[in-house]
Amino acid sequence: MKRRTLVILAVICVAALLLAGCGGKQEQKQVTLKFADAGWDSIKFHNAVAMFIVEKGMGYKAEEMSGTTTLTFQALKNGDIDVYMEAWTDNLATYAEDVRKGSIKELGVNFDDNAQGLYVPRYVIEGDAKRNIKPLAPGLKTVEDLKKFKQVFADPEAPGKGRIYGSIPGWEVDKILYKKYVNYGLDKDFTYFRPGSDAALAAAFATAYQKGEPIVGYYWEPTWLTGKYELVRLQDTPYNKDTFKEGKGDFPAVRVTVCAAKDIEQKAPDAAAFLKKYRTSSKLTAKALAYMSTNKASYRDTAKWFLKNNEAVWTKWVTAQQAEKVKAALK
Repeated sequence: MKRRTLVILAVICVAALLLAGCGGKQEQKQVTLKFADAGWDSIKFHNAVAMFIVEKGMGYKAEEMSGTTTLTFQALKNGDIDVYMEAWTDNLATYAEDVRKGSIKELGVNFDDNAQGLYVPRYVIEGDAKRNIKPLAPGLKTVEDLKKFKQVFADPEAPGKGRIYGSIPGWEVDKILYKKYVNYGLDKDFTYFRPGSDAALAAAFATAYQKGEPIVGYYWEPTWLTGKYELVRLQDTPYNKDTFKEGKGDFPAVRVTVCAAKDIEQKAPDAAAFLKKYRTSSKLTAKALAYMSTNKASYRDTAKWFLKNNEAVWTKWVTAQQAEKVKAALK
């Protein structure tokens, strides 16, 4: 009888251990990682890629929290958001201090080859034989060169002047760009036209490009527009931090990081290890956004397309076992 009782107790103990083990695995799967959606296309795309990997490759749940840059970044510091896939460090006044104090954790650099400035379609400078477009501004290389070509970029509402499409009203870059427009003497020959929104600016470029017409205006990378169309960024004098805000000199590239809540390594150590290795480029991002625009694809479908077509890139971010799970989910 005593022996039988001992056997029963042993069985109960083994069962309890097995249940505890299953509970631990289940508990990890119940962890939800919250990603910041600050509103622009590229951060949503990178969210979709990272979320697919942590869900399919690691078993986490993942969701986005939407808001302005200010609100989502504050939520990251508060721990209400776990991951920020695109922190444009120059646009976040307290970023360096927050990292230094440990309020957030910088995991790595997503990309740092981005650009912004004044762009023209390549065919304006070089022509396009396939579209029967002759070069209208051969020799156009710099912002100051625009003075020679006001008639090429004629403003339909201001006879005798050219038109430069400026930045969006309210954006910090708009103030800088307008000062550049004045400092370089472009105000004598051009009007500075402010589109009402980023969608209106994109539409102006896309419409002109599809018609093969000349246009010059502010834009930035990476976007679907720069991924889809051949645009040339006009050269400027070298960037100088002391004169930049006065509208003199080129725009600098911005270090765009992947950062996270300070407890990310305790909450999701394997996800943190993956995100430390996450690195793309402006070109890769722009191509993905162009695919999304051309095919009217969702962010998640675009992420799947990216993962299927860039295996050599993303498999470096994860373990072999995680990679196999992601590949299986893509089939």
